[in-house]
Amino acid sequence: MGNTIEKEGEIIMSYGYKKIIHDGLEETETKVRDALTEHGFGIITEIDVKNTFRQKLDIDFNKYKILGACQPQIAHAALSLDKQIGLLLPCNVVLWENDDGTTTVAAINAHAQLALAEIDELVDHATEVNEKLKAVIDSL
Repeated sequence: MGNTIEKEGEIIMSYGYKKIIHDGLEETETKVRDALTEHGFGIITEIDVKNTFRQKLDIDFNKYKILGACQPQIAHAALSLDKQIGLLLPCNVVLWENDDGTTTVAAINAHAQLALAEIDELVDHATEVNEKLKAVIDSL
């Protein structure tokens, strides 16, 4: 699962950053969407994992959503450096319902994600994305 560090209820993982919210998934999702918009992100993809598993596999799964967040200026800059960066976009923000009714929200660590490209010019972009995604989660 990677290295994790816990600090005051927030967990920083080597490949992401997460926080447990004491609200249901639907209420938390609304807050996440609003916070992403406030920090300059748009949601360009969305996967309802619970619904997909039910339809495709006839399996019941906890509520789980994957939101593909994109900050257009940063995505443009990254794609201008290397067209293959699209393989590493968008930045995923995931929400899942816990058994106790709380919701976990997690966002990708853009440094870990973009390190695969081995392009030094992406470091500043990854730092900016991480700061914005952390601000989104911290605002919840």
